[in-house]
Amino acid sequence: MEISAIWAVGLCLFLARHGIEAEASYPSCRNLQSNPTEQPYRTAYHFQPPKNWMNDPNGPMYYNGVYHLFYQYNPYAAVWGNITWAHSISYDLVNWVHLDHALNPTDPFDINGCWTGSATILPGEEPVIIYTGADTQNRQVQNMAVPKNISDPLLREWIKSPRNPLMSPTNGIDANNFRDPTTAWQGPDKVWRIIVGSLINDHGTALLYRSRDFVNWTKSQTPLHSSNKTGMWECPDFYPVSTRTGVETSVQNADTQHVLKASFNGNDYYIIGKYVPETDTYLVETDFLDAGSDLRYDYGEFYASKTFFDAAKKRRILWAWIQESDSSSADIEKGWSGLQSIPRSVLLDQTGRQLVQWPIKEIEELRENQVTLLNKEVRGGSVLEVPGITASQVDVEVSFDFPHFKEAEVLDPSWVDPQLLCTQKNASVKGSIGPFGLLVLASKDLTEQTAIFFHIFKTHNKKYVVLMCSDQSRSSVRQDVDKTSYGAFVDIDPLREKISLRGLIDHSIVESFGGEGRSCITARVYPELAINKEAHLYVFNNGTQSVKISRLDAWSMKKAEIVPTNRRRNSHFN
Repeated sequence: MEISAIWAVGLCLFLARHGIEAEASYPSCRNLQSNPTEQPYRTAYHFQPPKNWMNDPNGPMYYNGVYHLFYQYNPYAAVWGNITWAHSISYDLVNWVHLDHALNPTDPFDINGCWTGSATILPGEEPVIIYTGADTQNRQVQNMAVPKNISDPLLREWIKSPRNPLMSPTNGIDANNFRDPTTAWQGPDKVWRIIVGSLINDHGTALLYRSRDFVNWTKSQTPLHSSNKTGMWECPDFYPVSTRTGVETSVQNADTQHVLKASFNGNDYYIIGKYVPETDTYLVETDFLDAGSDLRYDYGEFYASKTFFDAAKKRRILWAWIQESDSSSADIEKGWSGLQSIPRSVLLDQTGRQLVQWPIKEIEELRENQVTLLNKEVRGGSVLEVPGITASQVDVEVSFDFPHFKEAEVLDPSWVDPQLLCTQKNASVKGSIGPFGLLVLASKDLTEQTAIFFHIFKTHNKKYVVLMCSDQSRSSVRQDVDKTSYGAFVDIDPLREKISLRGLIDHSIVESFGGEGRSCITARVYPELAINKEAHLYVFNNGTQSVKISRLDAWSMKKAEIVPTNRRRNSHFN
């Protein structure tokens, strides 16, 4: 029996023992993840609910052997509104069961929406949620919820605190810009800290709050950090990182740096610095949007991300909302909008200058029908198909090698914006060393194609620069979808290491990881021709110099098990 089938059988038996009725189908539960005939853009192995609108991931955590994902959800439509906290659980971060909603907008402090927030595991293994509510006056306030039954292994029901709201917009805080509390951390003084995103005097700001009992919170006189170069900081995140393993949120030592992430301008930006818990100061050498600094988790469609510490495997996991690039009317017609990125592990790069991200190991359990290419030359102007795989849902890893870089084009000093450079020098523009890479979700005649590629330049001081692009300009024959191209510079030296690329392709999403995860780009595409069995995968080289595929491995990807459930009345659990 396949691993996914074994998982599903065991899961359905587990659910039945705990008072949950799972709808029957393959192998004993119903899978609503993908219907390629009717829904060519619905994904097969990315997380998304069966229908309607979803956005930010909320309160992810690992608790008593179970992974929990909450997320912003509209139970009634495929557009934003009526925001609740939907709830799903998993044992491997790949296959999921949808549970009843955890938080609904029913109380004066959240009647206009249960918005984004985070989960914290308190001493004694007690999970707590802090979330933003839109109250009766549409003010943004911070609320708390705890499990109704801590012995329930699935934490299906949550109770809102009678003390809500715990934090309100007072003393000059804009009630419209006060939201998205982080996971809390505890200092050496045993006091809890939390930050809330805000905009103070046109400065993006991380407001700092402290509490000894997790109920009574006091705002610090000074924020943890702020910037006069940004707008409102949505969905902030603050956590320690190391180069070896993930780090629990309250850990502070000489081996760790701290990441501060903020969502603004449609992207998730981060900075790396040193946190001093005794004074609650955060010291950085390079701040948000400083000249020459543009650190982002992802340079494409990737927003409102949140991390959590996976205590079982000692890793930090990153999730983000991947929104549609289609129209709202198209979302309404298909009945759903939005999905989640593949969970990524996050580490500090050995240089200490940036993060590296990589899809979690568990996703590899979905691989099948491996195809391998070794030492294949791809001459300038040629295209090579990767045969024998399901190109509409595939995982592909490839590394490239070159005899020399002497003919690399000189990088103009004015080319500082990689996205603009990728737009100007797209996959169709011939160069010397590049563009070369992959054509994914491509039609057989290449009328439709999404190009993920590299271009190598040399500077005047004879160093080399690697540009990574995701070119959507020919991704669909449709004219009514966004075809923005994205770009990033990859911090690698091609003289010392091969140029590598990994792509997770899943019907309408392409997640790309360049340089072993040092630069990531996610795109949403909506092909009309290259769908399901009509999709193809190619390696291409549009440069004048030949490139060599050092190694390429591609796998068709099986569907993840995404199981809807209905609550069964059971006196023991209800």
